[in-house]
Amino acid sequence: MIDAKPSTTMRELGIVQAGDTILEQPARVFDLPAEANTANTVVDDLFAAMDRVARVHPFAKGMGIAAPQVGIDRCAAVVRPAVPDAAAIVLLNPRIVAESEEIDEQYEGCLSFFDVRGLVPRPLHITVETTTVTGELATTNYHHGLARLVAHELDHLQGTLYIARMRPGVAPLPVDQYKLTGQKWAYQQ
Repeated sequence: MIDAKPSTTMRELGIVQAGDTILEQPARVFDLPAEANTANTVVDDLFAAMDRVARVHPFAKGMGIAAPQVGIDRCAAVVRPAVPDAAAIVLLNPRIVAESEEIDEQYEGCLSFFDVRGLVPRPLHITVETTTVTGELATTNYHHGLARLVAHELDHLQGTLYIARMRPGVAPLPVDQYKLTGQKWAYQQ
């Protein structure tokens, strides 16, 4: 596939593209632990999709994917930070419970419309509550670049694309013009 648009490549890898209604609606939460097997299967599907995508595109800033992006209407996402030896993050029924007033504006991309990048303001620090497969609640703090990655995926689970978070009057930049225009994200604990 020579000179294929990035969105075409993503579609061929099984990534749902912008315009599909599943990306515009909140995902259904899991009843955990009753649906633990279903949740585990969805998480496995997300990691498999990430592996397919990672084979064709390097992600210097990390990578995330939410269940609606692979056509699954469930409240699950996974994130792989671009930090050496960092463990992947599994997010089941996540929600932001606190966020800093301090924000940062950086370029983001999205597998569901990979032909453009957008300058998106996001909090530098977020606190996220998730549910484990055994039904317990867990709370984690994320900072800087990792906060951005996690918040982006949580938006997908609420039916929000990053373009809705961009400042008025700021348009997405075609990927061929982007070429790493933004500064490298900071990953701090």
